[in-house]
Amino acid sequence: MTDRLPLRDLQFLLEDVLQMKEVLQEGPYADHDVEGLRSMLEMAREMALEHFAPIADAMDAEEPRLVDGKVKLHPAAGPALQAFVDAGFVAAPHPAEHGGLDLPFAVHQCIQALFAAVNSPLLTYAGLTIAAAGLLDVHGSEELKAEWLARLIEGRFFGTMALSEPHAGSSLADLRTKATPQPDGTYRLKGDKMWITGADQDFSENIVHFVLARLPGAPAGTRGISLFLVPKLLADDSGEYTVENDVRVAGINHKMGFRGSVNTVFSIGENQGAVGYLVGDENRGLHAMFHMMNEARIGVGLCAAALAWGGYRHALAYARERQQGRPVSLRDATRPQVPIIQHADVRRMLLEQKAIAEGALHLVLFSAMLVDRQRVALAAGDQAKAASVGLLLDTLTPIAKAWSSDHGLRASSGAIQVLGGSGYTRDFPVERLYRDNRLNPIHEGTNGIQAMDLLGRKILAKGGGMALMQALQDAIDRGSQEGQQSRVHAEQLSKAVETVASLTMGLAGVAQSDGPEVLLANATPYLHLVGHTVVAWMWLEQTMVAERQLAAGTGDADFLRGKLASARYFYAWELPKTAVWASVLNPVERTPLDVHADWL
Repeated sequence: MTDRLPLRDLQFLLEDVLQMKEVLQEGPYADHDVEGLRSMLEMAREMALEHFAPIADAMDAEEPRLVDGKVKLHPAAGPALQAFVDAGFVAAPHPAEHGGLDLPFAVHQCIQALFAAVNSPLLTYAGLTIAAAGLLDVHGSEELKAEWLARLIEGRFFGTMALSEPHAGSSLADLRTKATPQPDGTYRLKGDKMWITGADQDFSENIVHFVLARLPGAPAGTRGISLFLVPKLLADDSGEYTVENDVRVAGINHKMGFRGSVNTVFSIGENQGAVGYLVGDENRGLHAMFHMMNEARIGVGLCAAALAWGGYRHALAYARERQQGRPVSLRDATRPQVPIIQHADVRRMLLEQKAIAEGALHLVLFSAMLVDRQRVALAAGDQAKAASVGLLLDTLTPIAKAWSSDHGLRASSGAIQVLGGSGYTRDFPVERLYRDNRLNPIHEGTNGIQAMDLLGRKILAKGGGMALMQALQDAIDRGSQEGQQSRVHAEQLSKAVETVASLTMGLAGVAQSDGPEVLLANATPYLHLVGHTVVAWMWLEQTMVAERQLAAGTGDADFLRGKLASARYFYAWELPKTAVWASVLNPVERTPLDVHADWL
């Protein structure tokens, strides 16, 4: 029997490769130990299989409905989310002083991966709430936190973020929602929002919307955006939240996938104006919101990786059980058919999925571990280390989001292909997992935007390229002193890093000589180039650990050999693709830049 959610995959990354134990010895995480975290992961796995997985198909088939102006979800959604809340998984990553568990971010990402692999749409409601509480904790006033923070952390109130508008999806500089100050210190908001997930539902006591809007006289563009907390329900004279605010869902967007999470057209202030409260400073709303969005982007990468991982596990189980055909060396039709996993091309497809999914999981968890290491450094007062870790984290975040979602979708497609015609039916979940995963290259900043952010802002403007090169070189130096396969991969990675470094220097010159239009025209292949190089680094790290454990006779030998085979596959089949992306960057291939719109 193939385990659909093997904890071993996550524990190998978390404990053996990322050395979680080191983080637990310091600062805010010192009260945790590895054994306790293992127990938490085991509980999460059981709950994911018991509460989330069984209702995923039904939630996909029975989309949310708008009934008398209120959103109605599948009736099983509320109890499943309540189980998630009751287990403490919404509260877990928050500080103990606010009722949380100070759980390391990397561990919480592992917990979320288990739920995302089986029912990502349902997890979205909790994920937005966790992020909303984190934003309020960092940027909210003491007065706002006193009223709203505990209720979010307890999972009584759920959270959303309302950024996009019908005319302004990714272009937040053009948003029009207005906020007018009131004598009592509140604000009245009026405007229309689009693509708002969870703007209404029927299971939480209240919903807390974090809304971007403009104050009167605010500067044009992103420098004139402020952030507001706008609740669905306001408190009455007795302190109970029964008074409806001036917000409503005007319509539901019917999606290709992620159907279990409601996505809405959201109207704010159609009548007297919705009551809102300023979060942070005036005209600094986008800065505050990016606190939520950056974690959300790591979360999107996690979701993509988990969906790819979940699809791979289904494909692996099917390939082990499905009898079809015979070895090509045996033409005797009287011989029994063999499981399709015995065919080399099926194993190739499975290796592709495994290399992508487990590489993406590693990248996302490594990014989450950087969040933890930054928090430890800040708690110790080591500002220099926190800044250094933060620079690498900022550089990797668009890669974790975009690479995982672009290539995770390839893995999801590969899972369908392994199942053949069965994969194209609703008899198996892989087609649903593919449809769900198709959202991830789009939301929380499209992957094209992530590519421009990586090249233009993170690598060149902020100097993240140097931090990334140093981290890559450190891995190469360590790998060159390890086992035979590690040494081979270290040499291969070294050549890829040389290519990235050379191209990056060349593109810096392009920025100076030709300007940002030419520089960013081919930002997407640059992200793929760097992303593949970074994931090759992840596989080198896994190879080093696997070789050590095999040499010492510790661990599951088949599991470890599977890691080594996946690494060989990535270096032989995936890393060479970087040459194609490099070819359109030096010099910059201008066809997309020069083609006339009328020619298309």
